[in-house]
Amino acid sequence: MKILLISPCKDPDYKRPKCIMMPQLALHLIAGLTPPEYDVKIIEEEIEDINLDEECDIVGLSCMTSNAPRAYYFAQEFKKRGKKVVIGGVHPTILPDEALQYTDSVIIGEAEGVWEQVLEDFKNGRLQKKYHKPYPSLEKYVHIKHRRDTKKRLFNVVPVMTTRGCPYNCDFCCVTTFFGNTYRFRPLASIIEEIESFGNIQCLFFQDDNIVGDRSQAKEFFHRLIPLNIRWAGGTTLATLQDEELLALMRESGCMSMFVGLESLNRPFAKNSNQLHDRIEYYYKTIERLHAYGIMAYVAFIFGFDEDDISVFEKTVQFAKDACCEGAAFHVLTPYPGTRLYKKLNHEGRICIKDWQYYDGEHAVFHPKRMSLQELEEGFTWAIKEFYSMKSIVQRLWGSRTRPFFAIPWNVFIYFDGHFKQP
Repeated sequence: MKILLISPCKDPDYKRPKCIMMPQLALHLIAGLTPPEYDVKIIEEEIEDINLDEECDIVGLSCMTSNAPRAYYFAQEFKKRGKKVVIGGVHPTILPDEALQYTDSVIIGEAEGVWEQVLEDFKNGRLQKKYHKPYPSLEKYVHIKHRRDTKKRLFNVVPVMTTRGCPYNCDFCCVTTFFGNTYRFRPLASIIEEIESFGNIQCLFFQDDNIVGDRSQAKEFFHRLIPLNIRWAGGTTLATLQDEELLALMRESGCMSMFVGLESLNRPFAKNSNQLHDRIEYYYKTIERLHAYGIMAYVAFIFGFDEDDISVFEKTVQFAKDACCEGAAFHVLTPYPGTRLYKKLNHEGRICIKDWQYYDGEHAVFHPKRMSLQELEEGFTWAIKEFYSMKSIVQRLWGSRTRPFFAIPWNVFIYFDGHFKQP
């Protein structure tokens, strides 16, 4: 029996360069959960085109909000061809009844504990409309094979997830809704076994929302990474980066870069709370501390909060330049369905676009309080161009001098090829 697992792109006319993409971990996890008697094929549309006449018995789709319309298109097309279609991911979890208008079945939440049941029910002709097992145990080891073309991608990066969940529940974020409001941990032995199974891999990216959610567990994990002689990147909060012992272990275990969601210079967040009077100075000092341990700082910002006016773009970019951040991700505030932000803005009548393809962090889909939609989108575009201008790249990387052999090609690649679509 053949299973086709698909990750659709958002826009088939605009695909990101293949070399900066990582394999889709969710699809490979599902493949790892599949009993061996099934033949599984994974297709990421960003990498290769999808053949609607592909020989298969059942189709599995995984999507977020921005690529949900594309997923629904494929679901309808495969159903026309007599295939059963199952869909999962963040968006179908939030809006399962919407997804069922296009598919045969929806997996709500995580796949562990239900995927095997989906296949058994399909085989026996009793596929259910919805499957859900809230916050399943992560104790079971799932063998994940990485893609055949991973080595063609920039820095040969492979994704791994060690924890799930987040206690902060930011009003714009879906993570808590999907994974829960506490951290759940995989056994360390299971993670090490997975990493060792990859063989000669240049770099790992830990996709956890906070790789240091539990500091004692993180320290033990980093100790166990040291003998593996790998390089890795991950994400965390500012508070964890005040622990000198932790930073030293991160460096010794091969940490090259940390992704830190600062989100806003105008609005404080619980995950970035501190006791200092000058919050911005606290941000500067934390990035300096990362650099002191030879770790690159990749920061993330969101534009469009009610506190923001048009001055936010220059203020934010200047901060990232002055802090000599090796990378920065800029986003337009997006009220994803299921979040408190969506409920608030919808109640206030401020959401003006409900076409899901524009819910991608690059388009303004609601009326900001202190600027226009056009000003928000234009400011977002300017911020990316300015931060990744050649002058900025030279100034930032010369000021940082942290892992230049990795920072320089990444920044230059973004400068020449671009990594976003114009709003």
